[in-house]
Amino acid sequence: MPPVATPARADHGAGTDAPASGPPVVALIGPPNSGKTTLFNRLTGLRQRVANYPGVTVEKHVGRARFASGLDLDIVDLPGVSGFSARSPDERVTRDVLEGRIEGLRAPEAIMLIVDAVRLETQLMLVGPVLERKRPTLLVLNMADELEAGGGTLDDEALAETFGVEVVRTDARAGRGVEAVADFLDRVAVRSAKSGPGEKSGSDSRAGRAGLPTMDALSRRREVVQQALASAEYRSAGPPKLTQRLDALFLHRIAGPAVFLVLAALVFQAIFTWATPIMDGVELGIASSGEWLAARLPASWFRDLLIDGVWAGVGSVLVFLPQILILFLFLGILEDSGYMARAAVIADRTMLRVGLQGRAFLPLLSAYACAVPAILSARTVEDERDRMATMFIAPFMTCSARLPVYALLIAAFIPEQPLLGPFFGTRAATMLGLYALGLVAAIGTAFLLRRTVLKGKPAGFVMELPPYRIPALRTVGLRLLDRSRIFLRRVGKIILAVTVILWVLAQFPRVDGAPPAVEESALGQMGQVIEPAIEPLGFDWRIGVGLVSSLAAREVIVGTLGTIYGIEDGDETSLELRAALQRDLDFGGAIALLVFFVFALQCMSTVAMMRRETAGWKWPLAQFGYMLALAYAGALAANQLF
Repeated sequence: MPPVATPARADHGAGTDAPASGPPVVALIGPPNSGKTTLFNRLTGLRQRVANYPGVTVEKHVGRARFASGLDLDIVDLPGVSGFSARSPDERVTRDVLEGRIEGLRAPEAIMLIVDAVRLETQLMLVGPVLERKRPTLLVLNMADELEAGGGTLDDEALAETFGVEVVRTDARAGRGVEAVADFLDRVAVRSAKSGPGEKSGSDSRAGRAGLPTMDALSRRREVVQQALASAEYRSAGPPKLTQRLDALFLHRIAGPAVFLVLAALVFQAIFTWATPIMDGVELGIASSGEWLAARLPASWFRDLLIDGVWAGVGSVLVFLPQILILFLFLGILEDSGYMARAAVIADRTMLRVGLQGRAFLPLLSAYACAVPAILSARTVEDERDRMATMFIAPFMTCSARLPVYALLIAAFIPEQPLLGPFFGTRAATMLGLYALGLVAAIGTAFLLRRTVLKGKPAGFVMELPPYRIPALRTVGLRLLDRSRIFLRRVGKIILAVTVILWVLAQFPRVDGAPPAVEESALGQMGQVIEPAIEPLGFDWRIGVGLVSSLAAREVIVGTLGTIYGIEDGDETSLELRAALQRDLDFGGAIALLVFFVFALQCMSTVAMMRRETAGWKWPLAQFGYMLALAYAGALAANQLF
């Protein structure tokens, strides 16, 4: 791998990623599933989500790198696209970057087109539109190892001569061929430094064959690609026998959905069984460190804040990090292996029945991580009605922020008993049921929307399935590291801030210079104002405070309850929190709280993103009100039934 510097930044946005007078810019373009983002990570050191389906990278991402010349270069990772027709928002983002229309970002000095060497017949359809930009271009044949292993052949020099561009072979996952890419980028940086910003191709880089046809017509573009491949004596790698055998199972009308359900059950069982020893260790570490600090700090308001506020609140959320990482471990393996693309095809049959196209499955799948990127990913849905319905129902998917809430309440109120021997127990079944309940609500809401306010005929769904691949351990490991950083950042910012505010509210009004009983504090009084409205659900004022605080982030309710009970009982651990909940919340109330969190939109970041994507408050307010009403009704019914 070439020597690259640690990236100077990783910005995500629409116009503020880089100053116009900054280093030269190179645009990284490629179809979905071409390995574009993996190469981007190799070149810049950025850690970014990689998946085997379209719609993950829906905005430009900028990474700064430095190569042999010592000059800086900005690489822009653009959304995976199949053309520049601008029918979808991600295609418009790509077109605007290439044309220099993004405020604060220079027009690219050069372009790197990344294609999957195994599927050149379809992926080279982007060559024509790219060469029309008349910028120095590097054609990167990624996953060349699979082409060679499958018996495929290609004359790289003949292909380069036909298109008039440089051609290199790479295997981005293993780092093979990245040195040649780095050399091209280094020459771009040197040429830009000599000629100044804005000047186009120099003598050492080709900007595409001038005589190539415009290729506006799809049929003409396909003909040119076929002729180029014929002159390069291209023979595609045959489909691996393993892919054929697995697809016969995974894409079967009956066996396919059954396999998906079995995999889901295994994931949720692992969340409780595999994570338990690690969680116990984290819990012990938090409790021990809290006791150690308490013994060494003098009695003061600062010690009370640190131990009863920060340690009790933040620590109670940190315990659930192992479960979140196990969930993302499985999701990462399934995505990188190519299975999730098959799941999208299977889901298309169900999506059509509720009025959505199969492409809507892809952003909904990403909503299991977070609804915010899911709403952004809906940009890949070309039909505007489908896109709006997809964004509206995305928060029903159980995001990772709900997992600590589910795990705490399930562990406190659902005894673990085997259902299918040691492979599947009652707690995993409850967790799976909550995920299924959110999915049912999403499907029902989509069905309602597409037959009322968003009535219209669903668009068709066509998707090219990538071959099955063994996930790269480095990529999966980096994804888990990123997820840990994101979770800890939320703990360190949002949850820490909320727990400190709650602790302060619990200290006033002072009684003879001492904090009041928690029921008499400002915090308790705030909860008691809410209590009449939530009492029919089986909730007391403590849960009310948690519901209000969780508007900042769903998992904050765990830290809130930890802070409240930490104030009352002194040292707090997850086991003590479970015991306190069992004392103050009956079984019906616990089930009602679970149902409430399945349906309620307890996330202002999602509301803000919905406003941004719909350019107004109409849809986000309707979404928030609808989900809140559904959550209240569902929790009320659950409390009455249980």
